[in-house]
Amino acid sequence: MGTIFLKQLSIQGGRRSQDSVPSAFMITLIELLIVFGAIFMGVRHGSLALGFWGGLGLVVLGVCFGVFPTAPPIDVMLIILAVCMCAACMEAVGGLDILVRIAARIIRAKPKMVGVIAPVVSFFLTFFAGTGNAVYAILPVVYEVSYNAGVRPEKAMAGTAVAGQVGITASPIAAAMAAMIGLFAQNNHGDIGLGSILMITFPACLIGVVLGSAICLLFGKGLDDDPEYQARLKAGLVLPPQPISNHKLPPQALWSVLIFLGAIVVIVAAGFFPELRVLPGQTKSVGMALVIEAVMLAAGAFMMLFCKPDVKKVVKSPVMEAAVVSLGCVFGVAWMADSFIAANKEIFLQVAGQLAQTAPWLFSFILAGMSALLSSQGATTRAIMPLGFVLGINPWYLIAMFPAVNCLFILPTSGPALAAVGMDRSGTTHIGKYVLNHSFQLPGILMVAIAVLSAFAIVQVFVI
Repeated sequence: MGTIFLKQLSIQGGRRSQDSVPSAFMITLIELLIVFGAIFMGVRHGSLALGFWGGLGLVVLGVCFGVFPTAPPIDVMLIILAVCMCAACMEAVGGLDILVRIAARIIRAKPKMVGVIAPVVSFFLTFFAGTGNAVYAILPVVYEVSYNAGVRPEKAMAGTAVAGQVGITASPIAAAMAAMIGLFAQNNHGDIGLGSILMITFPACLIGVVLGSAICLLFGKGLDDDPEYQARLKAGLVLPPQPISNHKLPPQALWSVLIFLGAIVVIVAAGFFPELRVLPGQTKSVGMALVIEAVMLAAGAFMMLFCKPDVKKVVKSPVMEAAVVSLGCVFGVAWMADSFIAANKEIFLQVAGQLAQTAPWLFSFILAGMSALLSSQGATTRAIMPLGFVLGINPWYLIAMFPAVNCLFILPTSGPALAAVGMDRSGTTHIGKYVLNHSFQLPGILMVAIAVLSAFAIVQVFVI
């Protein structure tokens, strides 16, 4: 039986068809180790290094093993660039401060419920901004409210940091969403667009954030029962919140927000109603990738016209810096992984195809693990999700597993996690000496797991 399987594999092994089966497996394994080696070195050096090492890995795969490079993920990169350029314009005139102040007002309304309200607000802030980096600005507010209400800051701070990441897979303008839209179009599932994905991921992720943060309130010690906190309090190590700036914002700040939100409304409407994407005199609708790119660039032009942002501030803004890093990751790592998967798709099918059909949910663990390594939902989606299509997993199940790419919390190295630890002046939000025992593990596991399970339930009830 095993001999027959191996013979079949040697016949169907694509570019490996001329190799013996053991050598084909060995070559694929070596290539996989090169891919992981490039990712490891990229993570070790951080930031743009992931892109550089991904490019080097692709060169090694091509020169040493004949892996033919696939097309670079240009559409995803252009969407990231267009969205971040527009968001940077909004940030430069104070528009992001407007969103943060609205969020702060909501969080302060119910201080005793900050452990649930703050994560939900963080989720919606990411939904509108398209990036989890927007969460940085509300973390000081979360600590201030927790401190004044006598609530353990850890629960609200950790939940807020994680919820901001979970919101990525529910945002119509996030890089990961752009990658999903592009992959479905490339794999002959153009009928499944932004509207279909959002109908599943938005409610599922929101349920995950609400239930996950609520369950977290049941765990952990209160401040009065925590000897470590009480010891820090007596030693004067629990510091009050730092003053939060409330400087007056120009009227252009509000205009930029309205323009940006208007662009989001247009994009969402185009995603739900494909007929809106049919141009006059045409019969074929414009792809969503092009719509997002064009609408965001147009919104940026309106901001330039009516809000007059300082171009130097736009270029040097934190949003643009984050965009460059995201572009580098997607360019290098996703291109390398995509080429590797394409070159070995027949072997993947033979080895894991049947398992993927009978237990497709197992693929979510691959997405979760890789997102922890790559620290980027967009890069993970573009690099790993193509394997799901190769394995023949039902595309609706791939959408259900999409929230699994939010497992950046597993390794507490993401920006929001580190910021939450730094801004919690009480010391309750922490990273343990064993690295994995940190404050973000419980809310992260709960939110992501509930989101994935909810997405599967929605797919089963309303789609399949």
